[in-house]
Amino acid sequence: MSVARQVLDVAAQWGATTVFGLPGVHNLAFWRTDGTVASHRRTTPLVVRHEQAAVYAADGWARRTGRLGAAVVTTGPGAANTVAAFGEAAAARSPVLLVASEIPQSLRREGRLRGVLHESRDQAALFAPLAKAVFTPRTPGEVARALRTAVATALAAPCGPVYLDVPADVLGQPADAGGLEERPAAPSGNGSTAPPSDRNTTPRSDGNLEAAAALLGRARVVIWTGTGAVDHADDVAALATRLGAPVVNSYGGRGTPPTDHPCAVGLPPHEPEVAELIGSADVLLAVGGDLDGMNTRNWTMPRPPLLVTLDTVAPADPPEWPADVAVTGHGALRALLDQVPERAPWARTGLRDTVFARLRVDPASAEAIAVLDAVEAARTEDTVLVCDMAVAGYWVGGYASARAPRRLAYPVGWGTLGFGLPAALGAAAAGHPVIAVCGDGGLAMALGELATLVQEQLPVTVLVVDDAGYGMLRYDQMRAGDPEVGVDLVTPDFVALAAAFGLAATGVPSVRDGLADALAKAVRSGAPHLVRVPARLTPPRTTSPRWHED
Repeated sequence: MSVARQVLDVAAQWGATTVFGLPGVHNLAFWRTDGTVASHRRTTPLVVRHEQAAVYAADGWARRTGRLGAAVVTTGPGAANTVAAFGEAAAARSPVLLVASEIPQSLRREGRLRGVLHESRDQAALFAPLAKAVFTPRTPGEVARALRTAVATALAAPCGPVYLDVPADVLGQPADAGGLEERPAAPSGNGSTAPPSDRNTTPRSDGNLEAAAALLGRARVVIWTGTGAVDHADDVAALATRLGAPVVNSYGGRGTPPTDHPCAVGLPPHEPEVAELIGSADVLLAVGGDLDGMNTRNWTMPRPPLLVTLDTVAPADPPEWPADVAVTGHGALRALLDQVPERAPWARTGLRDTVFARLRVDPASAEAIAVLDAVEAARTEDTVLVCDMAVAGYWVGGYASARAPRRLAYPVGWGTLGFGLPAALGAAAAGHPVIAVCGDGGLAMALGELATLVQEQLPVTVLVVDDAGYGMLRYDQMRAGDPEVGVDLVTPDFVALAAAFGLAATGVPSVRDGLADALAKAVRSGAPHLVRVPARLTPPRTTSPRWHED
């Protein structure tokens, strides 16, 4: 077994049964087959058309499955091309393993830059500000040890991406047998490294559990769920029911619990009715973090007088809102459930219906709600929604129903335009139909991945809401009273472009004229499809120019 094969095998053991990548002269060892039949995974990486897409796809896989996502790329520009997608994985706390090749060890001279193909002075340094950890092994034995630790680090709470590079000539060498064990060693102090279903649920709180229970048991509580709560949806739902507490989700916590749960508010905290609800509570119980700038309007959101936080591990950085009571530890959520009394709901229900009724009759949002209606009608119970940083993506990412955790991916953490289609590849490769909601500008950054869709026959419906420009930036200029400069784009005939790739495509004249039917037929086909509709939508209140509107 080669070192490259060892990398793929260890990644597969930890959930990355499809690895995404792009071959180059320095990493072809990943595509060298050894005749082994592996029914549980692909034997070679799924080839995308740009290295950035490989990491977005690995991120999409990780967000959907909760398991390790993995990508392999080549040296120099190949590695550099992944940085934006790697940063998005870091912001979203996605457990992604990125493996890049480095120049051959036989050609390296320590401290010297000699002009070897793809050489740089310190390739790994590109990732240091973003990675949870960086590894630079230089022998098969070092690779085996680093690989085990890298996977453990990526999956340890709080999850995050890790970077590992291996010299090209080492990738093809025989693997060190010490790396073939089934479970990688856990890094000290970083929590559990097992997949979510295997994680220890024994309470290990920091002593504040009783104080939190006493506070919550006599207060009107709003529960906030963040990214760290998505694998504990049942416990969140049970606690909300017991406390009679409404639940508001961050972007990363959507579906925890599902939108149709009686306690779920099902709306972003930026809408005034939701902000009023949160502010009227006595205590905000934040489970799993995400009290960050984008979710809280840069910490100007109304908040209750008291804050209780519950996290698996303590945050790495001091929180902007210090907690009155902070609880950390695996199993603390379930333990808290056993210590609080049962209470009747204190807040009115049906808030989602009330807000949607308002949005439907508002000329500024009515067309966007029609897009949402079309998406909701087209999706199946198994459909995953993947949104790009586009106005239509803002609406779907914030307002579409979340029928379960890990059914919606939205790059709001780092705000990386061009995320939608490549991330959809990862979710679809994990075995789910996907609707990827894109704008024309973001899709232009990943047009090559239409070929990937066709080649792999992935069940992705690409919805292109075409406003011939960067719609959010156009709105910003309009709000400022500035002329439109740099925001209007020449866009292709997307239906004809799809046909050039051999991709089925449908164009509809408007949001209200055929979009719902076209989307539904595309999703039901089970095959890749593109649907294009022209529309200029007004951004929702989740976007910063509208945060403080009356």
